[in-house]
Formats: sequence, structure tokens, C-alpha cells
Amino acid sequence: MSWTPLRWQLPGRVPFGLRAFFRGAFLLLTLATLALALSVLKEEKQLSWRNYQDGFRKNQAQIVAQLRHPSGQLALLNPNAREGGLTPLRPLVLPFSAIDFDDKTKAQQAVEMAGCSVQYPNATLCVAVGNNAMAGGFIYTVGSFNSGELVGRSVGELDLTTAHRALVTVVMRGQTFGWIAPFEKTADPGPGVRGRLTGFIDGATGPASSRPVRDFRGWLWQDNRCAPTAAPTPEPVASQAADGASSGTADNCIKRSFFSIRLPVELFRDELFKPTRPVWPPADLDQIQVRVQMLAPGNGEPLFDSNSEGATPPFSLRDLTPLLLPGETLSIRKVGAPDNAPDLLLLKGQHLDGETSSPWLERLIRKLPADGFDAPLQAVETINTATGSFELVLKGDVRSVNRSLGVVATRVSWFVGAMLAGILLTWWAIELHMIRRITVLTKRAAAIARNINEQGASGQALAQLDLSDFRGRDELALLAGVLGDLMQRVNDDVRRERIRVAQEKDQWHAVGHEIMSPLQSLMVLHGQTDDPSHRYISRMQQAVRVLYGSASPSEAFESTQLQIQALDIRAFLQHVAGNATHAGIEGVVFEDDSTGEDAVWVRADEYSLEDVVTHVLRNADRYRQKGSAITIRLGLDAATARVTLFNVGPPIEAELMGRIFEYGVSDPTDTRDVGQRGQGLFVARTYMAKMGGTIEVRNEADGVCFTLGLERVAHGPS
Repeated sequence: MSWTPLRWQLPGRVPFGLRAFFRGAFLLLTLATLALALSVLKEEKQLSWRNYQDGFRKNQAQIVAQLRHPSGQLALLNPNAREGGLTPLRPLVLPFSAIDFDDKTKAQQAVEMAGCSVQYPNATLCVAVGNNAMAGGFIYTVGSFNSGELVGRSVGELDLTTAHRALVTVVMRGQTFGWIAPFEKTADPGPGVRGRLTGFIDGATGPASSRPVRDFRGWLWQDNRCAPTAAPTPEPVASQAADGASSGTADNCIKRSFFSIRLPVELFRDELFKPTRPVWPPADLDQIQVRVQMLAPGNGEPLFDSNSEGATPPFSLRDLTPLLLPGETLSIRKVGAPDNAPDLLLLKGQHLDGETSSPWLERLIRKLPADGFDAPLQAVETINTATGSFELVLKGDVRSVNRSLGVVATRVSWFVGAMLAGILLTWWAIELHMIRRITVLTKRAAAIARNINEQGASGQALAQLDLSDFRGRDELALLAGVLGDLMQRVNDDVRRERIRVAQEKDQWHAVGHEIMSPLQSLMVLHGQTDDPSHRYISRMQQAVRVLYGSASPSEAFESTQLQIQALDIRAFLQHVAGNATHAGIEGVVFEDDSTGEDAVWVRADEYSLEDVVTHVLRNADRYRQKGSAITIRLGLDAATARVTLFNVGPPIEAELMGRIFEYGVSDPTDTRDVGQRGQGLFVARTYMAKMGGTIEVRNEADGVCFTLGLERVAHGPS
């Protein structure tokens, strides 16, 4: 037969339009994600720039406001206050010309407003000078401490250790000056205790000079309320004072005491009376060391010592550093200073530690446009003080915006990267798991279509469609599974058709045994060509040969019509067992396990059932142990009569157990009868099914047992 091309052909791969659609969709999704990230990054840069400008202006206003406050002016007047350590204390230049030390309220307000106090545990102390030289060359020490009830000195008492007292030491220009000032209580009608601190030249702990220092002035006040203390204050027990009051803390009440002292400094006063205009504040002010101690009656430990540890310094210009944003700089210089003079102070904003950004993200952020981003950011302010004016220059750094945004963008980039990775992974999964599999399936289907076109008419089997790599639970795997099953069934049908054609010769051997032999005998009897019967016998032989090609033996058996009626199965089995010898089967034994009824009626065709039993007996005779018997046993239950045929012998192999009733299946190792074609048990199963019965087989310990099941009927034929 000539090859005729098909009208259509399956494509060899997935159409280009479908692949372009999927790839274009994922490319568009990727570009949209990147565009969204860049758009958000650009808007964040613009927003960060505006926020930075607002923060810059707020920082400028806050710094200027703080420096214009007296505490800020104190820091401007003393830019190097913290250099060289905090203790011993060094005098600071006040933003005021002097302190009204005689008034407790004014003195407290002055030091608190100026913020010059050094904080100690349970104590404070401010050591300062006025900003005006004409107010006199004095050092002010203003502070507070905790103590018990103050003990005063009696007038004329030379032993200063019997009262509370202040011990002040000043070291300057190679000289040491010391004063000891005992407390002298005054009779004031107001609440609390008030008294003078009368200054004497320090004579250690012994008797002081009888004449006090004229320019030494000091006051000591004590509240009448108990003060909450963070730590206990040592308070030795004192002797009875001259005024009759005891210094012991009988009620164990610690009270807050406030003092204000003006120290006369002769070196300062000497400079004031020189012909030349004095330089104020002195150039060596930061080298003057001041120590203040508050002593209780007796020779115990001081109640307060300015050289003790744990002191907290006052506000200084370096405390402005936390206000600066990363990259910002603050420079302070005095107005009128030479151009080449260094700045009084230069502060830089600290960068945040522990946060890093990607370099390529920073480069990308720098290239993103933003309105006004390239304009320099700088603010200049002037702070006026009593000793001069100071210029503040605050400069912003737009690079800090890029760095800060880069840190945030680095964190967010992980999410963008995860989104892109998800898109690429999905695309890769579709390409690999779907598009590629569809392409493979299409190619294999196209190969099958070509095979049908080329070999379909030749009678050969189709090429195998291997879809073992399409296992899974998705729709494509289910489709491939259905297609594979369909092609398998098509191949099985083609294979059976080929077997049917091949079995045309077997049909001759199967049917010729029943028909052709008698016809051959008749041909011998009527061998003469002039015999009229010879012609009809030849026609009959020709008709049989023609009919052989119309159906296979299996189809002939399956199309057989049986005459089913009531049959006495006990009598039937007795007859079969008794006549088995005439069929060439020796040693057949019948055993009746029924209830002993006269007749056991079943639905069957006598001749077809005899063929079934004979085929099973021949199969048992072929495999039974030599000299052993074949047992036929009849058993009954309510609706079924069961006939078992047992032979002692080898068991049936597991791979043949489910196939022995199929047509054409025989034992390939059996060489005793080469004429076996595997149709005996097939006939047995076919006839049993037509009679409404069943046939089963099982291996037992010492042999094989076939079981026939037949439907029982109530009575025999009427």
C-alpha cells in the first residue's frame, strides 16, 4: 500500500506565540518591579532631602537658642573647659560680671542659669570668675552639700575644729593660697540656719590667726527640712559648741546646706592697677586649680571634697555633637580674629555604627535626580556676649542623605531581590516544568502521528510512547498518563490483531480435529472422482477452509450458545469419575461432602460442564505427582454447589497465577505435549461464565486445587 500523507501534522514544539507570551509577561513583570523600586527610591530621596533640610534648620535653631542661653554663653566663654581633666576644678568665666554672693536666692539663680555647677553625689560646686575685670579680681565658689545640724564657732574661739568650716585652696602661677573659713551662726528670724564663713589664712588644723582676711566673704545657709540623700554623709560627733547647741544628729536628719564664697586673689588685683589695660579673662585661667572642702567639727573625713570622684561636668560646646546629623559640621570662631587663626571649636556629626550600605546602591542613589539636591546647605549665625561676638557656621552634608538612604535601600533591596527571585523562579519553573514538558510531549505525539501514517496500514505495532518521566499530580501529568494508557490500549489491540492473524493456522488444528478427520474418512470412502459424493465432500472441505478465516478459536468459543438446564451434580460427578479411565485419566476419586440428599440440582449444560471438568482433569493429570490420585470433592452451601479438583504436585508460579485462564497461555517448561496451545483453561472459564458459575485456582501446601462454583436450583427438570 502506498503512503498517503496526513492532512495535518502535530508541531514539533510549543508554538512561538505561547512561549513569547510567557517570556514577555515575566520580562514585563521584572521590569515593572525594578521600575517600581527605582520610583520609590527616587521619591524617598526627595522626601529624605526635604526632611534633612527641615532637620538642618531645626538643629540650627536649637543650637543657636542653646548658645544664646547663659549656659551656652558659659560654654562659648570657656571652649576648652574640659581639657586636662575635670578635677581639680578650674575657674570658668561667667556670662555675668559678678555674683551677688550675699543673697542666697540670687546666687542660686546665677549658677543655675549659667549652668556652671559641677555635680557630685549629694553635692554641687561652681568655681567661676566674672566677665568684667572692673568688678574686681575675685574667684567665686558657690555650691551645696549635705550635712547634719550645723555647728557654729563662738566669737573669739581660736580652735576652728569645733565648728563646721570650709577649707579652700588655690594654686596659680607657681603659688598656693589657702583659706579656712569656720561657720559663725547669726540670729535670723527666718526658717533654717544662716551664718557667715569668716576667712582666715589657712593654718592647717591648728589655731588660726586672730585677724580674718578682710576681702574674704562667705555665707552658709541650711534648710530646716530633711534632704533625700543618695548616699550617707559622714558626720562625726562634736563637742558642745560655744553657743550651747550640739552638732550631733540626734534625730538622724541630713539637711541641705548651701554656701557662697568670694575669694580675694591678690595676683588679679595687682594686674588691675597696672598702667596697661588688663587682659580679662586671664590667659592662664585654665591653669588655676581650686579645691574646696567642707569639714565637720573634729578631724574626720570631709563632708565634701571637690577633688572626689564621680563628678559630672557642666555643659560644654562638645555636648552639641549629638545634635549634629551625620556629616554635619559646626565651626565656632571669634569675630574679629585673624583669618589664619584656628577655630575655637570644630564639631562633626557622628555616623551611625553597625549599619552598612551597598556601594552600588549608593552610586545609584547619587545618580537619581532630586530638586535642589545639588545646592550647598550652610547657615551662619552670630552670638553676642559681654566679652565679644562669636560666629557659628553650620554646614550640612548631602552625602549623609545618600548614605542614610543607602542603608535603608540596602535593607529593602533584600525584599526587592526576593520578589525578583520569585519571578525568575516562577518563570524557570514554567519553562522547565511546563513548557519543556509540553514540548517533549508534543514531539513524542508528533512521532506517534508519523508512525501511524507510515506503519498503520502495514499491520505492524505502533511505536511505544514512553511517558514515564511525566509522573506527577498536575494536569499535564494526568493528560500524559491518559495518553499513555490510550496508546497502550491501541498497541494492545494491534498486537491482539496480529496474534489473531497468526492464529489462523492454529484454528485449523483446533477445528480440524473435530471436522476435517471425518471428512477425510468420507473422502476415502468416496475417493472416485466420478462419485457424486466426492464433489459434495470437496465443497464441504472448501467451505470449512473459507470459514476458518472468519473468526479466531477464542471468538468461536465465546460465541457458543449453551443449553442450560437443571443437572444432578452428584450423579454427574460420579459418572465423570467413573468414566475418566476411558478418557485416559487414571486415579480419579470422587468424594461427596454433601448432606446426603438424593439429588443436588444445579444450573448447567451437561456437555459443556463435562468439557470443563475434562480440561481441568487433563491439566491436573499433566502436573500431578506420579502415582497420586486426583480428588473430586462435592461441597454444598445455601446457594452454591462447590466442586474442588485437587492434585498433589508442584505449585503454580506467582507470575502465572493470574494469567492461566487467558487464551494462549501455557507452561513453556512443559515438553510432554507439544500440541498444547493454552486454550483448555480458557474454554473452562468461558463455559463456566456462560453457565453463571465461577472457576478459581489456589496453591495449597502439597498441590494445586481448582474450585468450580455452580448455582443451585430447588428441583430438577419438570
